[in-house]
Amino acid sequence: MLTARFPAVMGILNVTPDSFSDGGRFETLDAAVARARQMIDEGADIIDIGGESTRPGADPVPADVERERVIPVLKAIRAFSDIPVSVDTSSPEVIEAAAQAGASMINDVRALRRDGALAAAAATGLPICLMHMKGDPKTMQADPHYDDVVSEVIDFFMSRIGACESAGIDRDRLVLDPGFGFGKTPAHNLTLVNRLGMLKDLGRPLLVGLSRKSTIAKILAGGSADLVLGSVAGAVVAVLRGADIVRVHDVGPTVQALRVTTAIQRENISGN
Repeated sequence: MLTARFPAVMGILNVTPDSFSDGGRFETLDAAVARARQMIDEGADIIDIGGESTRPGADPVPADVERERVIPVLKAIRAFSDIPVSVDTSSPEVIEAAAQAGASMINDVRALRRDGALAAAAATGLPICLMHMKGDPKTMQADPHYDDVVSEVIDFFMSRIGACESAGIDRDRLVLDPGFGFGKTPAHNLTLVNRLGMLKDLGRPLLVGLSRKSTIAKILAGGSADLVLGSVAGAVVAVLRGADIVRVHDVGPTVQALRVTTAIQRENISGN
């Protein structure tokens, strides 16, 4: 699997002009590489590179644009580090290029539902993260409704696991992400966090991305410092509820908080 250590901290590296929290900050190759080095120094277990913003209301990005944003950064990181690198993409062309450039995992918010993505992912042999999203980024937050959000997310994952297996992707390669903020209200998000144990019954590692999401901002109604603290608190609760990987903007504080959390859980000061 992707990493030997769980819970694992996945550092977010958005190389986009318009991502919701850090759009435009790491667009240049030098800035992106410097940020990757910083996150590695802070204790990140995985780096997740994204070249397409999937914030609410975002438009799709052409595959060639996404590829030109992501692949040079991936190659540059590979030149100085063997840290696992995930590529956040739904495009078959980018999936193939990322695998060739040394990616360790594909992280797809559309759960390989774009035409050609299943076949491309199967051919790479890499681990795949399947995320639940209701609708698409352009429309997903337009009054999302569920009769039972947990059951519907579980049903979605069962369907996508089946599709992956039919395409030649063994379930042992799969990681599942409930997709907090992707076609969900704050109430849906809180319910899913609190019931992660039900998703664990699917038998696959869970990836959780709560970092700086609007749900945390609405709970705190504060400034950016509050979002850091709130995001770290969300990561800790997610791990206590069963998350194996937390995807975060603020690597250092999250790593420190989880070291304390796991040391207490395991009654071992080293956390092992």
